[in-house]
Amino acid sequence: MVRLKVKGDWNIIKGKLKQQFGDLTDNDLLFVKGKEEELVGRLQQKIGKTKQEIRDLLSRL
Repeated sequence: MVRLKVKGDWNIIKGKLKQQFGDLTDNDLLFVKGKEEELVGRLQQKIGKTKQEIRDLLSRL
């Protein structure tokens, strides 16, 4: 399993994701250490992208 690597401050990243995808909520973006796959799955359902697309998106923010 590939670990999700999030650069920078998660609160800033959450803000950027909310701007880009307006229907995301705080619950969708709840990040708990060790639960990266759960976060990716929630984002995958909400924005309709593949797991790899979401990982790429998060690594660019």
